[in-house]
Amino acid sequence: MSVADLASTRFALSPLWEVTASVRVLRAPDEHALHRRWVGAVRDRLRRIDLRLLRDLVPASGGLPAFLAPPPSTSTPDIATELAAMRSLGYERIRSGLDMLATTPAIERFREDPDAGLARLAAVVEAYWEAALAPWWPRIRTLCEHDLRYRAALLAEGGARRLFADLSPHLAWDGAGTLRIDTPGWTIDQALGGRGLLLVPTVFGGDRVHSVVAEPWQPTIRYRPRGLGMLWRAETPRAAAGLAGVLGATRASLLAALGEPADTGDLADRCGISPGGASQQLQLLLKAGLVTRHRAGRRVLYARTVTAEALLEAAR
Repeated sequence: MSVADLASTRFALSPLWEVTASVRVLRAPDEHALHRRWVGAVRDRLRRIDLRLLRDLVPASGGLPAFLAPPPSTSTPDIATELAAMRSLGYERIRSGLDMLATTPAIERFREDPDAGLARLAAVVEAYWEAALAPWWPRIRTLCEHDLRYRAALLAEGGARRLFADLSPHLAWDGAGTLRIDTPGWTIDQALGGRGLLLVPTVFGGDRVHSVVAEPWQPTIRYRPRGLGMLWRAETPRAAAGLAGVLGATRASLLAALGEPADTGDLADRCGISPGGASQQLQLLLKAGLVTRHRAGRRVLYARTVTAEALLEAAR
């Protein structure tokens, strides 16, 4: 890494990468005990979605095609922005990625018609996102944004040496311009050539550091964010007194009870109120932008927004 590379180093989030990484978690849940609560919550929601193409593209181990999650061009893209970038990729990048994988009927069909294959992939990713990640995205995004602020502070206080010393035990910065990544099975020596480095926290990536050095994208490192062990913690439906004073006790309790997506009946039971009262208060929270609503079969599930996560964090 040259001085120009250090000057161009930046941070970003990637919803599309979380899709890819979370599929691996679902393929081998016993290896990801930290996400057991999430796995249990999404399995039934995914039964109606044909995930064969996505599973064929995301093997349980080994390298992944870079076109599945191109490094984001902005710091906080949404899933639609990243899917648009994926759809715009050329044939050669798609085919070179497919060549990494074992041949299956779905992969062969993709190789024969990349345009149609990308359209099918985008459709299944959108369905998967809505079922498995969208309800939890505010919580995931809040955790990652907290990590980015922490890393930015380290960089400002102690430069690259301080940043990389704290990022992961699988990374080592030698202080003379070389960043070493411990990745079993891979040996790559590459100069970044002034392109800089993109650092992306990943909730579902496990303890490993994942790297992307494929042209033409900015070299990327995906790492585990701080505080991940608290991501799926069970919360009691009790809000801080200060927040209850602003929102009202019932609405504050409903927000606190939404540690994971839930329907009106579940929330009414947790908060000790009638289903009608819970529904009325949830409508007010929805209008205020503090909760979102998603349909899962016959159930309508509510989840906290990023704004609500920030309010609860501040109250704590």
